[in-house]
Parts: sequence; structure tokens; C-alpha cells
Amino acid sequence: MILENQVAVVTGSSRGIGAATAKLLAKNGAKVAVNYVKAKEKGEAVVEDIRKAGGKAILVQADVVDPAQVKTLIEKTQKELGPVDILVNNANMHFPIEPFIKYSWEDFERKLVNEMKASFQTCQAVIPGMIEREYGCIVNVSSGLSRVPGPGFVAHSSAKSALDAFTKALAMELGQYGIRVNVVAPGLTVTDATSHQGEEAMKAVARRTPLMRVGEPEDIAGAVLFYCSDWSRFVTGTYLPVCGGIQMS
Repeated sequence: MILENQVAVVTGSSRGIGAATAKLLAKNGAKVAVNYVKAKEKGEAVVEDIRKAGGKAILVQADVVDPAQVKTLIEKTQKELGPVDILVNNANMHFPIEPFIKYSWEDFERKLVNEMKASFQTCQAVIPGMIEREYGCIVNVSSGLSRVPGPGFVAHSSAKSALDAFTKALAMELGQYGIRVNVVAPGLTVTDATSHQGEEAMKAVARRTPLMRVGEPEDIAGAVLFYCSDWSRFVTGTYLPVCGGIQMS
């Protein structure tokens, strides 16, 4: 129980990577706030799975782009579970997949602003308490596309690159307070968000991957757990690609 008595907020955790992360953190002792916007039934299922396994979790609806809803998310978590020790920024911001020449500025701007606004607001909501206790861990879920872009992903690549830089800036400022901030960057992972890729595309990526498969949500969750635990107590400001070796630094 390496996270025993710690409180974690995982945004966008009703499904996919977020759900796997919430379950794994809870399995290792954390009390978890499971966050959703629309997928209430899936969020309830995640909470139920955690409770059946002997863990503690609550379900909180909040659109993390909305500052009032972020405030509610953190206040409810603190009231029911305690001060927040761990924040995992995982909420997915939708975007069209289009060539740059067809992209509208409005769609591009929306992705960049929402991506950064969500992480900015959640971080500002929890960091004061972390500073007071001189302890905290923030994990921002980015993407391998922030460093190795793909066709049609200009907005996603740009937004996640901004998140990577934001992470390093926070790590530099907050280290003095015992707060660590790191990036987990998934490669292609089997989730609802990647269902449009199709089976053949998935197989093609797997063939180019040294470990010969694409990712599962649990693969990403394991990397998040590493950053949240004392195993990484001297690690901050880093970027960890979780991609089966298709991206090597």
C-alpha cells in the first residue's frame, strides 16, 4: 500500500487511461476522487470497482475547463477524503483530426486554450494546500505526439507540447516546497478516444513498436503510479514516454 492515506484527484477518470489510473492508485492505498463530465454510469462503475476491491473513492462531476466546477471538485474531495496529495491531469479535450491547411483557427485555439486552462486551474486549486504541507505530486498526461507529431494532429501536438513546457516550469518553481511535477506521455493506446484508428492502423503501429503491441490503459496507469509513489521521490520535471519503445530518448 505505497499510497496509503494519500488523496488523489484523477481528472477524466470515468474511462480509459483515467479509469485504469484511478483503480491502480486506489489498489495501492490512495483515496480517489473519480471525475467525469458526461459519462456518469461509467464513472459510477469505476467507483464501484474500487469499493468492491476494498478501496475508497467518490464520484465528482466537473468540467475542468470551468473554474467554478474545478473549485467544487477540489472542495468536495477535501471535505469527503481530505487534503489533496496527488493530482493527475488526464481530462481529454476533443479536437478535429484534419490537415493543417484545412484547420480553422477556432478549432486550433479551442484545443490549446482548453488543454492549458484545465491543467492551469486544477493545479492552482491544489498547489496552495501542497505548499502548506510541503508535499505533493502532480502528473500531467501528455502524448508522444507532443514530440513526434503525426498528420492531422497539429492542434493536439501543439497543446501537449505546451503542457510539457508548463510541467517543467511548475517543477522548477515548486520543487522548493517538496512538490514534484512530471509528464507521462502515452503512445497509441487502446481507449475510446483512439477507436477511430481502426484495427489495421493499430496493427501497423504495433509492427513498428519494439515491444510489438500498442498500449493498454493499465500500461499508462503503471507509469503514473511510479511518479505518485516514493519510488520517484527524487524525480521531477521529467517526460516519460510510455509507448513500447517506439519513441526513445
